[in-house]
Amino acid sequence: MELSAAGLFRAKWTDKIHDEWTENLLKSRPDLTAPQIQRTRDLMNAAVQDCLVRDFEALESSVNLPDKKDHHVLAAAIHCKADAIVTFNLKHFPASALAPFEIEAQHPDEFIHHQIGLNHAGVLIAARRCRLRLKTPPKSADDYLGTLEAQALPKTVDALRDYAAVI
Repeated sequence: MELSAAGLFRAKWTDKIHDEWTENLLKSRPDLTAPQIQRTRDLMNAAVQDCLVRDFEALESSVNLPDKKDHHVLAAAIHCKADAIVTFNLKHFPASALAPFEIEAQHPDEFIHHQIGLNHAGVLIAARRCRLRLKTPPKSADDYLGTLEAQALPKTVDALRDYAAVI
């Protein structure tokens, strides 16, 4: 989010994508409420200009992915002319299905690592902003990097570790 809000790339999503992550988060985090998650969703939409993809549904029937529940993701990516789908679930987005649309699936760690290569300072500033927003409890740079590592972002952490003093 912070990388997109900083203008390093144009993030796009749909209300249906929002519905999926909010539903999963409510299942895994019973301490959170629907209004809290709706607030986060609204803040995400406000933070990233022109993020919501609409009117993509007609394309869903023209794509073929291993899981039909993911058709909406590829249809939205085609509609907004995305270059990549950033997902932990790479097996659901095989290169052979995405290639005709000149879209690739990228693991979030690969995507962020690529962003570091494109704009090292911009990513460092974004990482610092993210860390400083964490107040309950606050996190040191090392704690923050540990959190990123626990979220399956080892390449990102390796690239940022030498800059912990500025994060």
